Amino acid sequence: MAWLVCGTIPDASFPLFHGTGRCDPEAGLLHLEELNPLPVQRGSATLVAAAFLAAECLHVPAPHVLLVGDTGDGAGSRKLYARLADMLGQEKSGAGYAGLTFHYLFPELDGHNRVLAALEDCEPKPLLVADAGFMYAAKMSGYAQSYDLFTPDVGELAFLADEAAPHPLYTRGFLSAGEADVPELAARAWRAGNAARNLLVKGHSDVLVSEGQIVARVSEPMVPALEAIGGTGDIVAGLVTALLHSGLPMQRACRAAARAARRAGALAHPTPATQVAAIVPYLATALQQTLAKGEPAEEVHVQA
Repeated sequence: MAWLVCGTIPDASFPLFHGTGRCDPEAGLLHLEELNPLPVQRGSATLVAAAFLAAECLHVPAPHVLLVGDTGDGAGSRKLYARLADMLGQEKSGAGYAGLTFHYLFPELDGHNRVLAALEDCEPKPLLVADAGFMYAAKMSGYAQSYDLFTPDVGELAFLADEAAPHPLYTRGFLSAGEADVPELAARAWRAGNAARNLLVKGHSDVLVSEGQIVARVSEPMVPALEAIGGTGDIVAGLVTALLHSGLPMQRACRAAARAARRAGALAHPTPATQVAAIVPYLATALQQTLAKGEPAEEVHVQA
């Protein structure tokens, strides 16, 4: 069964594209069939590149992608929502996709709800992963707990925990967003129905949460420069996409994605000025090392 990644490219001329492709990590380019190569800088292109490379490493098919140009006005996203709802409506058996990963899409509730309604009719239901802007739509719709995994940073987690905030910019100030606040914020978001069943909270330490409770932390290798590099969170989302597609259980896939992203960063020897494309060539090696070495026992079950 295939996996589908949905997202946007910040270029209004980029067409609605459904297909697959490959990543050239040394050149830092994403190749999507007949289209011109895309630079791997950050955003959905980086997520897709990481997913392609990880899928190759794991010997699973490259994910399908559904991408569209959108510079923030939502026009492209609306086209993608409509196309996706139609595609899912033709796949009522669910046989088309093992899972879907949603990334940067304009948080338009009508489009989101049409897609979710189509997904609810699939049997078996695909795994659902959301990062970035799609988490906003999922929360605002009231159906966040229909998702299997969100991958927020700490600021986005504070937004999920604020039942009154329509957008991260309006998260109320009393909900502090430091890493020490993750246990309280995660529990609050789950109680309010604003979080997926699992959260991979990206930060200085990556924290895995299941139904509002912390179950694991990944802190090593510690590479402080990574926190200043845009796109590293997109890498984590791409890696977990491929790992879930390979059949790994949710918690193991999340731990492996977090650790492999850190290992790739360490191998790249980054500075705060490093671009994410410089980390991408190390993803395959980092993922292979992570799966070969397994997880330190002391980081597998850490209770809040």
